Amino acid sequence: MTKIIALTNQKGGVGKTTTAVNLAASLAALDRRVLLVDLDPQGHATMGSGADKHDLDASVLDVVLGEKRPTEVIIDCPQAGYALLPGNGDLTAAEVELLDRREGRERCLVKALEEVAGEYDVVLIDCPPSLNMLTVNALTAADGVLIPLQCEFYALEGLSALLDTVEQIKDSVNPQIEIYGILRTMFDARNSLTRDVSKQLRDYFGDALLKTTIPRNVRVAEAPSHGLPVTQYARFSRGSQAHRVLAKELIRRLSL
Repeated sequence: MTKIIALTNQKGGVGKTTTAVNLAASLAALDRRVLLVDLDPQGHATMGSGADKHDLDASVLDVVLGEKRPTEVIIDCPQAGYALLPGNGDLTAAEVELLDRREGRERCLVKALEEVAGEYDVVLIDCPPSLNMLTVNALTAADGVLIPLQCEFYALEGLSALLDTVEQIKDSVNPQIEIYGILRTMFDARNSLTRDVSKQLRDYFGDALLKTTIPRNVRVAEAPSHGLPVTQYARFSRGSQAHRVLAKELIRRLSL
């Protein structure tokens, strides 16, 4: 059964897109059929997958607005190992278009993914770093949420706001949605603040806090400029190995 996972955090710069790309590649390397949906107007997941966001015949915008079928837009990323529903700056138009719709505006992505989700074991949605109609569409379509989080003081405040949003979605349009896990990114165990925030997360969230951590790693930062996941760019690096461990933890946790 397909699992649809939204990777989201209303705070930018926490490694959300990096996690989406490298988790997709790591799951694919473990023989899972993966679709990565780039719902962020920045299009970084598209570029990091080896596609040119400036040279797309169509994008996820066309799918969300019902102008094209997903099968007409999905592209293969052979080096990364997964399929991609690409996105770019055109997605900024989706916010206005969706807000103008009176009915069903939060379910546009649900309808689009219903057509193809069964062809994949996992669908990962890279959300925008804000709460807008695109994020609401992702949370409405998702079975669960994976929250990348940097261990710093303001991250906890942002996490509280995000959890409130998920609860609102659960109460209104998607009662099945769950928190699949909180992932600590850019992790440095030598930093006392990192250790303190980790303890607070563990005390408050318990098993929702994933055991895997993603370390700061220069290879992870370099990989997008080559249009590759770090698992392909530097497969023996600490960052690559951490994402493979993450994929295995999620496979066990979610029975993927």
